[in-house]
Amino acid sequence: MSFSSIYRHGFARVAACTTRISPANPAANAAAILEAAREAHAAGAATAVFPELGLSGYAIDDLLLQDTLLDAVETALAALARDSAALRPLLLVGAPLRHAGRVYNCAVALQAGRILGVVPKQHLPNYREFYERRHFASGAGTEGQAIRLAGQEAPFGPDLLFAASDLPGFVLHAEICEDLWVPVPPSAIGALAGATVLANLSASNITVGKAETRRLLCQSQSARCLAAYLYAAAGPGESTTDLAWDGQVSIFENGAVLAESERFPSGAQLVLADIDLDLLRQERARQGTFDDNRRGFAPPFRQVSFTLAPPAEEIGFRRPIERFPFVPADPARLHQDCYEAYNIQVAGLVQRVQATGNGRIIIGVSGGLDSTQALIVAAHAMDLMQRPRSDILAFTMPGFGTSDGTKTNAHALMAALGVTARELDIRPAARQMLADLEHPFADGEPVYDVTFENVQAGLRTDYLFRAANRHGGMVLGTGDLSELALGWCTYGVGDQMSHYNVNGGVPKTLIQHLIRWVIGSGQFSDEVGRILDAILNTEISPELIPAGAEGGAGLQSTEAKIGPYALQDFSLFYTLRYGFRPSKIAFLALQAWGDAAQGHWPTGFPEARRNQYDLPTIRHWLEVFLSRFFGFAQFKRSAMPNGPKVSAGGSLSPRGDWRAPSDGNAVAWLEELRRNVPEK
Repeated sequence: MSFSSIYRHGFARVAACTTRISPANPAANAAAILEAAREAHAAGAATAVFPELGLSGYAIDDLLLQDTLLDAVETALAALARDSAALRPLLLVGAPLRHAGRVYNCAVALQAGRILGVVPKQHLPNYREFYERRHFASGAGTEGQAIRLAGQEAPFGPDLLFAASDLPGFVLHAEICEDLWVPVPPSAIGALAGATVLANLSASNITVGKAETRRLLCQSQSARCLAAYLYAAAGPGESTTDLAWDGQVSIFENGAVLAESERFPSGAQLVLADIDLDLLRQERARQGTFDDNRRGFAPPFRQVSFTLAPPAEEIGFRRPIERFPFVPADPARLHQDCYEAYNIQVAGLVQRVQATGNGRIIIGVSGGLDSTQALIVAAHAMDLMQRPRSDILAFTMPGFGTSDGTKTNAHALMAALGVTARELDIRPAARQMLADLEHPFADGEPVYDVTFENVQAGLRTDYLFRAANRHGGMVLGTGDLSELALGWCTYGVGDQMSHYNVNGGVPKTLIQHLIRWVIGSGQFSDEVGRILDAILNTEISPELIPAGAEGGAGLQSTEAKIGPYALQDFSLFYTLRYGFRPSKIAFLALQAWGDAAQGHWPTGFPEARRNQYDLPTIRHWLEVFLSRFFGFAQFKRSAMPNGPKVSAGGSLSPRGDWRAPSDGNAVAWLEELRRNVPEK
């Protein structure tokens, strides 16, 4: 199967459809369904769900009990089964069917010409405009039964699941309209029994405000059941004698909206989305209470298997993928996320300062993003505690690679915030230590190795801790989540250590947006905002070796060493949050980053930094990520200071989201990457 095929990477394309209804004309309705089924097949879909009673029409009242109509429904079903024999998708079609002396409102599952099973509606509304009990029997109590239909024997009952034998994780459950509106929907029980795809065949007439209620129900059900939820409502052609219809079709997954149609269409419409079966499986494995709930409530289900034969070739990708998983592109959501992240940091620091009774906050300020974010969090925390900002002792500590620009920005920010600012030149102490270590730099040789860098990083942290002793304070850490993931920090007496770290749960790609949000929301004065904007436009660099020492004219570049943070944070999110295979992460990264002109960028993201990456580049930096994350950096994370979890994407605290051996290795992950991701 091609690397470019979605089905190779645990996705399944699904369709939700509405067709133009011809009331009481099953042959015409079957033809309309077949046309949409062919479209779904051509698009590579694994399943397509259609509206309730789509073969007969919903709003035909007592015609539902006419033998002529019911005969025509069965004839139409036989024709649909025959004519869809060459089609891939599992079709879920609504039909009124006779069984055991009653008429049932049913979802009929067909695939490749075979009737897989019939699921009757259990909860029949008989209030306001509904009177389904006049025509139908409830499917409750029909478990384990069978029906003879269109010349085939098929299982009948609400206890049916439909599983693709050649697509791991694809297990489908069907319910019908009102079934979703009750306190314990059948789909909840189906999900506990193993269904990952929940489908609702609905008629659901439209009234003012009802569409939003349906959306909330479907979205919340997908979140509660850790499942995909497909919803198809009746649309044009249904009788408007007393009701109207809007043809709402939607696809949800684990609380997220993947696709929605326009409402009130003039004709048939179909929406497609690629659901992530791996994501759903991983979520259920992690959330052990899901299985605990299953053990207490799930009755036995019958599982009907079918062979899907999914496309092996590239069929495109129909799923929104954020370039920055920690940073939503939607402006309203980004604003909300930044508001919450910033205030989580502030609230965490306020509690820690008040609990310890420390008089002062000690922080190193470099003029870079991380220390800037920590400093403005500290300033806000002091404001909330009604303490003077002068109780923040901020040290800028120039070393051999410090640039005039970052030093100037550091001093300007400290002055504008009104903190107690100090400058402590570490170079004399660093020269002495390098001389004591008999390092070549002490003899004038331009040797800028890890010892040279870590002497400076260690001295800075050492001075901060001693300043905390001297002034009765606590050292505030500045290192971020991305640096912890990659081990890009100096262990022990270095930037890995502090008394409390407000940035430890914040990825690098989010910090810049937090600072933009602080500027835009007016948390501080206009002067502070101007300085913050200047800091945002500064190259990310540890500034531990002199400019130009690495063969170029510019500053030491962090991203040239460990890769673009955009890609590394992408890999971190899908490794930490979902445990995906490296090959799948590479596939997703290519969808998100392969073309800078496609998709949305977060608000305010600079045009000049809107990069794109091809598969070889993604593969290279993912290899770096895996080597560092799994094979190197855990010992630093195992000893990381306290700090609040900020993102739902996860944290790396050994006391929380991520617990791993410090002497682990990356062999299995690197082998999977090299085996399954093309080099070109």
